[in-house]
Amino acid sequence: MAMSLKQKGWSVVLAGTGINLALGVLYTWSIFKGAIGESIKQGGSNAFQWDLASINDPYAVCCLAFAFSMILAGKFQDRVGPRFTAMIGGLLVGAGFILLSLTTNYWLWVLGFGIMAGTGFGFGYSSATPPALKWFPPAKTGLIAGIVVSGFGLASVYIAPLATYLMKTGGLQSTMMILGVGFAIIVSLFSLLLSNPPAGYLFGGSGAKNPAVKTAAPVQSQDCTPGQILKSANFYIMWIVYFIGAGAGLMVIGSVAGMAKQSMGELAFLAVVILAVGNAAGRIIAGVLSDRIGRTLTLSLMLGFQAVLMFVAVPVVGAEHPSAALLLVVATLIGFNYGTNLALFPAITKDLWGMKNFGTNYGLLFTAWGVGGFVLGRASEMMKAATGDFNLSFGVAGILLAIAAVTLVLKDLFRQMVQAKVEAELARRIEMLQAEPQPTLEQVA
Repeated sequence: MAMSLKQKGWSVVLAGTGINLALGVLYTWSIFKGAIGESIKQGGSNAFQWDLASINDPYAVCCLAFAFSMILAGKFQDRVGPRFTAMIGGLLVGAGFILLSLTTNYWLWVLGFGIMAGTGFGFGYSSATPPALKWFPPAKTGLIAGIVVSGFGLASVYIAPLATYLMKTGGLQSTMMILGVGFAIIVSLFSLLLSNPPAGYLFGGSGAKNPAVKTAAPVQSQDCTPGQILKSANFYIMWIVYFIGAGAGLMVIGSVAGMAKQSMGELAFLAVVILAVGNAAGRIIAGVLSDRIGRTLTLSLMLGFQAVLMFVAVPVVGAEHPSAALLLVVATLIGFNYGTNLALFPAITKDLWGMKNFGTNYGLLFTAWGVGGFVLGRASEMMKAATGDFNLSFGVAGILLAIAAVTLVLKDLFRQMVQAKVEAELARRIEMLQAEPQPTLEQVA
């Protein structure tokens, strides 16, 4: 029985990873954006009649819809379960892409990709990680979260070349139709394998304890409600850090194909593929590392490294004849560091606020991902339109990432100081009690 339950847990992990492998089409936006841009420049009766400054808007709106739908989807997942939630997500993404296949209208693309697909991403994504975490002990939280969300990051490895091939043979509209139908079927089938563990399962929920397991990250035994975490200063600190870490990464992911086009030509999609490999690897490696050395330290190191990479990217991307090899290295490392956010923040949510309301609580925190992608993605396009390159965008992102890394370090130092003070005060009181004369038996009588 125990072996069958263990196998069931891994089947849920694989199903969640499979769902994310389909929904990760979001990270292939830069390829679609390139095709739209070419259509705008070429013109014609069937061309996209958009303002070049607004070309990234469907992606930016998608990030917002994705993030804020996670609150509703998380609550839905907590109450109804992951299976039906994921199926809704797959059908919404499919319907959104099918709409895109029928039009070049700006507002319909904002609706189809931005709102419908974005909401579908939220429903599918919110249902993949929570059930998987419930099947495994706290010592594997980072590993399991990393594996499941790695699917979302790895998706571009096959979707980028597939979409490029389909667009060459049938055009952008035909590609959207094929992807829409395919993703709706794939996500719906994988959703049938999702389930929560039975009541009383040893590693199910935050209340389960295994004395043999030790984790580097502190695990809070009390399950917090969304109302409780919204009153916590810790939530807002983590929200700001997530906003910066995710926004900086999404800024690059949304434009990497365009950056690579000058040096790689039609092979620019390879930059998306390589970045996706780094994105997925970062999620797994950071998850495993955080199980060993703690979430905060791992996240601080990754944010600091990401800040350095943003400054390194300025001369690489801004060169008159950029090196394709250097661009791929930088894109891979930026993707790696961005991916760490998507593994660490779900684990942090579980550690701080428990599993009972995980879907809703992580949905609230995940809004930082959407707002970060929208704000920094839009700001990046505006700065590029004003300056003609991405240098200013990378510089601003680097400064923000450095601030986030320092903030986390200071937060952890403050927590350690408060904890040390409390422990010292407790030790002093115990010492005082021990120093007091103890009553004799006669006095007690």
